[in-house]
Amino acid sequence: MRRLTGIATHRFREKASLFLTELHPARDAAERAAVLAALRKRDFDATHHCSAWREGVPAEAFGADDDGEPSGTAGRPMLAVLEGAAATDLIAICIRWYGGTKLGTGGLVRAYTEGVQGALLEAEAQGLWEEVRILRTGSIRVAPAQSHLPFALLGAHPSAATLEQTFEGDGATLRFQCPPELVPILDRAWRERSRGGSIHWD
Repeated sequence: MRRLTGIATHRFREKASLFLTELHPARDAAERAAVLAALRKRDFDATHHCSAWREGVPAEAFGADDDGEPSGTAGRPMLAVLEGAAATDLIAICIRWYGGTKLGTGGLVRAYTEGVQGALLEAEAQGLWEEVRILRTGSIRVAPAQSHLPFALLGAHPSAATLEQTFEGDGATLRFQCPPELVPILDRAWRERSRGGSIHWD
């Protein structure tokens, strides 16, 4: 996934309507609301301030708003572009100044799609993306005398990183993180090494 590190914009005109799309980093609802409020105040004379956003790694929260445009012609297409770009923790606002010529449903979808695509390309050109890795967290519990075994397992996989080891009661628990593609490999290896044991995944 990718996370935006700065503001990117794209401006174009379609049949007398002026469109300005801005991408802003925003990791929660408060940041999104602040960005949208600032743009509404700055461009108070605009006809629409349509938006789409995604949050989290992985992106477990998202939303879109047509802001008065016909349902499904603005926010949803904008969100689809963000999803296709694997972008997260950002908000896209497409501001439209109506020029007197109706674009029709298809024209609106194309315009709002183009707006976000153009802003994404601008962000790419400016180097405003950082890669975000999605990691799974797992834990292995063994008897204290076997506390070295989970370390031996993870040591064979450099992309797995240990977080902490704790001792409680009659067991030792090692917590770690790894890329999702390593999950089935570690599951199989631990079952073989522990003769039927299992890894707990958060």
